[in-house]
Amino acid sequence: MIESWDVQIPAFDKDKKRKAYVYLPAGYENGGRFPVMYMFDGHNLFSDGEATYGKSWGLSQYLDGNKTPLIIAAVECNHSGNERLSEYSPVNFERGGEKIIGRGKKYMDWLVKTFKPYIDANYNTMPDRKNTAVGGSSMGGLMTLYALSVYSKYFSRGAALSPSLWVYGGVPDFVKNAKYKADTRLYMDYGSKEFKNNSSRIAFFSETVSALIQKHVCLTSRIVPGGTHSEASWEKQIPYFINVLFGD
Repeated sequence: MIESWDVQIPAFDKDKKRKAYVYLPAGYENGGRFPVMYMFDGHNLFSDGEATYGKSWGLSQYLDGNKTPLIIAAVECNHSGNERLSEYSPVNFERGGEKIIGRGKKYMDWLVKTFKPYIDANYNTMPDRKNTAVGGSSMGGLMTLYALSVYSKYFSRGAALSPSLWVYGGVPDFVKNAKYKADTRLYMDYGSKEFKNNSSRIAFFSETVSALIQKHVCLTSRIVPGGTHSEASWEKQIPYFINVLFGD
């Protein structure tokens, strides 16, 4: 079951609103508490009709089909201009000659101080760090790495699919400076066809993987055969990251 409602993020939206989504697993109504995964680009996760490019991850179908005892909480991105790039980046960067102001810290502060407390207060969650995950793709994958590195007080595990490491041009500073807890669990991948489009991404990815391993992160890293930068490709990775993050 998926519930949705309008939310406002004061640092970004002013008088505009966007949708928030919560997926509730089968059997939720029978009681008990469940781990939570907070995800970026919520509009792309469940419904093709709401997805930016007409294809969603089909996440609820997978979780329902496998009876996965997990709550998903997600928020729609800001679709105006380059606002998505701005709120999903921890640092300033340039794209196509235009300077993007990174406001990822403001977004994460809102997520952990406003959105997460709301979810914990209104749903049967396991609110502790051990049972709280974060995930996303592309810029959302970059934000997943950022959340695990800087907001480890709240998250113990994450799934970073095709993370936009090009923003940093290598290993992000927040990875270099992070002190990861021993139980930090991360799934990170990249599509093989994405590398063909830009060979420098091979170095960015491999260097970041190496840095995470050296910091003793429990990392599962994959190059997805034939993988592309698309929801259709990321949908196929759901079984892998769900097993890594929540399998025993």
